[in-house]
Amino acid sequence: MLDVKIKPLTKEQIIISVDRLTRFKETEIKYYRVFSEIILLNLIEPKYKKSDLEKMSYKQMKNFAQEIINYSLEHLGIELVQDYSINQKLLDYENSVFVLSEDVESFLKNKINYRAILQLIPEDTSKNLQWLKALGHSDDIKEVRENKSFCFPIEKLFLVEGITEETLLPEFAKLCDLDFDKNGIYVISAGGKNQVVRYFYNLISTCRLPIFVLLDKDACENLSEISPKLRDKDRVHILRAGEFEDILPEALVLRTLDYATKNISLAPTDEIEFTGSRVEYLEKYFKHRGLHDFKKAEFAELVKQNIIGKNDLSDEILEIFSELRQNVLVK
Repeated sequence: MLDVKIKPLTKEQIIISVDRLTRFKETEIKYYRVFSEIILLNLIEPKYKKSDLEKMSYKQMKNFAQEIINYSLEHLGIELVQDYSINQKLLDYENSVFVLSEDVESFLKNKINYRAILQLIPEDTSKNLQWLKALGHSDDIKEVRENKSFCFPIEKLFLVEGITEETLLPEFAKLCDLDFDKNGIYVISAGGKNQVVRYFYNLISTCRLPIFVLLDKDACENLSEISPKLRDKDRVHILRAGEFEDILPEALVLRTLDYATKNISLAPTDEIEFTGSRVEYLEKYFKHRGLHDFKKAEFAELVKQNIIGKNDLSDEILEIFSELRQNVLVK
């Protein structure tokens, strides 16, 4: 026990902290941020400032944070159990995903009472917290992942440019009997082709997992930046038809538009040709009909609701999943 004075965390604060610690994010970044916030806000004596934490060892930060969390659990009336098997599983997992220094490992070599924390986590919770709960009762966590579809432990990364791919690829994959959540395939939307390069560079410097990168047709320059850094287990696919919206089957796009406007009386759109850039067509469609501006995220959700079956998979979508299966990303 440390000689400290603590303002206990609430139940909600404990859950939020553990949620942040178990997300897919570089280990050092997430643990430093969560532990720093807990120390700054909930350690009354001794009192530290942000500048003090910058000089503090990771081991000392870990000691303070675990003391605050465990004290907070006791304050909530939860009995602490001296079982740290979950802690070891988390350490092993982070080591399997990221390259960890000895200092960063000291964050993970903690005695946070996860066994007690599991009592606070509701059943209807985020995928990473569902995984954490499963760690408490199962040694074959991959089998549980396949049954429960919560993606963790993550084993493969699918790095894409935008929200359309992030929304639709998992849905299309299911039609090919490839469930991303069951197989531990985690989709990262970078927010543009230039950001894909930045994400990729950051990932390969610390991450052990294989990465599949999907780029639009106009990203040749970005491919030239990525290619020299590719490892044997990484892959890149460049779209042949432009953007991801351009490889959606025409029937699926038109069905989605009919669905989106079925209860609205609108002017005809005969003069708008369904050719060229799919995004340009959609922008004209929405503008011509006096609708709000075309937004990729909203349209992707509408497309998702209107996927019927394998006929909604274009040849290139099928090709992407074939490449995914052929390399080390999918066993």
